[in-house]
Amino acid sequence: MQFGIFTVGDLTVNPTTGHTPTEHERITAMVAIAEKAEEVGLDVFAAGEHHNPPFVPSSPTTLLGYIAAKTERIILSTATTLITTNDPVKIAEDFAMLQHLSGGRVDLMLGRGNTGPVYPWFGQDVRQGIPLALENYALLRRLWREDVVDWEGQFRTPLQGFQSTPRPLDGVPPFVWHASIRSPEIAEQAAFYGDGFFANNIFWPREHYLKLIGLYRARFEHYGHGRADQAIVGLGGQVFMRTNSQDAVDEFRPYFDNAPVYGHGPSLEEFTEQTPLTVGSPQQIIDRYAGMRDYFGDYQRQLFLIDHAGLPLKTVLDQLDILGGEVVPVLRTELAVNRPAHVPDAPTHASLKADAAISLLAASVARP
Repeated sequence: MQFGIFTVGDLTVNPTTGHTPTEHERITAMVAIAEKAEEVGLDVFAAGEHHNPPFVPSSPTTLLGYIAAKTERIILSTATTLITTNDPVKIAEDFAMLQHLSGGRVDLMLGRGNTGPVYPWFGQDVRQGIPLALENYALLRRLWREDVVDWEGQFRTPLQGFQSTPRPLDGVPPFVWHASIRSPEIAEQAAFYGDGFFANNIFWPREHYLKLIGLYRARFEHYGHGRADQAIVGLGGQVFMRTNSQDAVDEFRPYFDNAPVYGHGPSLEEFTEQTPLTVGSPQQIIDRYAGMRDYFGDYQRQLFLIDHAGLPLKTVLDQLDILGGEVVPVLRTELAVNRPAHVPDAPTHASLKADAAISLLAASVARP
């Protein structure tokens, strides 16, 4: 099972000091956080895509390409790549390039995004969000899997004899996760193609995500990709930890109370009761997230949000030391107990390359 972190790259005032990081400070902090994530043994670093203040990661592939040069092992992903407002041709080329630069340490999470105004900025209509997501991804898959593509659709100019460059590393496209917080159509899309489904369940009660994941698993099996419990599921999460649980609550409360992302709505206690946000000791984090399997079944990827709400870089790096040193090793062990042998791990470039080689061999044997 993969464990990692994701960042949304927000510029939020630190309520304890009054300091708001500059864009440069926030960008360089994200690089330091990614390097630290690899150092403490995490598997994945993912960066969001936003084109509006107070967020800075408008070009996640540029950020991840730079991080690729400074790391050796960690998988680089997005959270999320906007399939609705990005041209699928550019996505195909950018991520193939990132594959080559990182030695295959890349996948991507596709989504519609949660900021409606971004659509007209890129010449699109928010009311067409679902059709855009479906059509653009259909084209993206072909661009990665076919050397020459002829295409005509509703939302972009036609392509005639087009070849995207560079071609995917080793002829193997990056693995795709389809992310959604509310849309059954996206769960259906992920199931149809046999891709991963990522439920970023950080704001709503688990019952909502149980429906989406249940739909995805059932349709994954319906389309013949394997049993329902073999579907590739990822979950989001949020944590803040200190050795003493009350210290964690006292330290995190001003950040929670003042961060715009929480909407100044429910109290910290109400929010932690209703969502996966867990503030407390390492053991409390372990207990909460080891129990996710009881609700969602065996899954493949767990990402945590830990660098938001104005938390200073030093605090985030401290959190990573606890996450990598005390929490994730125990979760790896506990979530491996009684995990059925037929439940797959999250796909990687190496496993996808091996699967492609097996399929090629099988096809050659089957030829008369």
